[in-house]
Amino acid sequence: MKLLRYGPAGHEQPGLLDEHDTLRSLTGKIPDLTPEHLAPASLARLAAIDPMTLPAVSGNPRLGVPFAGTRKFLAIGLNYADHARESGLPIPTEPVVFTKAVSCLQGPNDEVVLPRDSKKSDWEVELGVVIGTTARYVEEREALEYVAGYVVVNDLSEREYQIERGGTWDKGKGCDTFGPVGPWLVTRDEVGDVHNLDLWLDVNGERKQTGNTRTMIFGVAILVSYVSRFMTLEPGDIITTGTPPGVGMGQKPEPVYLAPGDRIRLGIEKLGEQSQTVRAWRRR
Repeated sequence: MKLLRYGPAGHEQPGLLDEHDTLRSLTGKIPDLTPEHLAPASLARLAAIDPMTLPAVSGNPRLGVPFAGTRKFLAIGLNYADHARESGLPIPTEPVVFTKAVSCLQGPNDEVVLPRDSKKSDWEVELGVVIGTTARYVEEREALEYVAGYVVVNDLSEREYQIERGGTWDKGKGCDTFGPVGPWLVTRDEVGDVHNLDLWLDVNGERKQTGNTRTMIFGVAILVSYVSRFMTLEPGDIITTGTPPGVGMGQKPEPVYLAPGDRIRLGIEKLGEQSQTVRAWRRR
């Protein structure tokens, strides 16, 4: 299934995308797509609904984060060997884990706002893993059973804040609007082999990133198992799994960063596409 939420920010309604790419409403079946609906039994009940019996949604509504109620937005750094090299950093021997603020979550096509005085805001197309079952001390061989599905994530990053301002990476990762997720949650059964998906990202129509999840250093099962040793993973939590090469910081001969008016477009095979316009911060 491709599950989603649509409508104005803060007033989203649940829906799904049928096999003909028609958006259909789940209103009346469930009040919203929340963590409780990501459990295997709940997903099975939704999968049993004939999409053709659901009302089609007219027009082209805004898409929100595909599910509500995320409590942890976790990220893995330097998880593609070629991205680690372009960053001038050694290949990790264990996953690098950091946190993105939940407050940075937004719909896949909402505009990206550069932080005030930002000089080095950057893009990163990533595979996001959505937890469906509470996981703690999970064995690697069982880890995928705890996954509800997958999403596209743009792990936007302010590199000066991340690298030059001391302390952890979190400073440059959780800025408002720096977590576009969606367009939909694709359930694990529909994705198939998650370790062979093409990823790409364009800025102003120019291809910047091209990769495939098969080149991840640590695969999804390893990451879910590893992170579950340090914290309990709950339904609705997101783990975004790292980015292939081609980020702005790694452009040659000089880094290239986002500017107001830039247009970002990105996608992952089987998981859909996002599109964002960049604007400068301004006081409301």
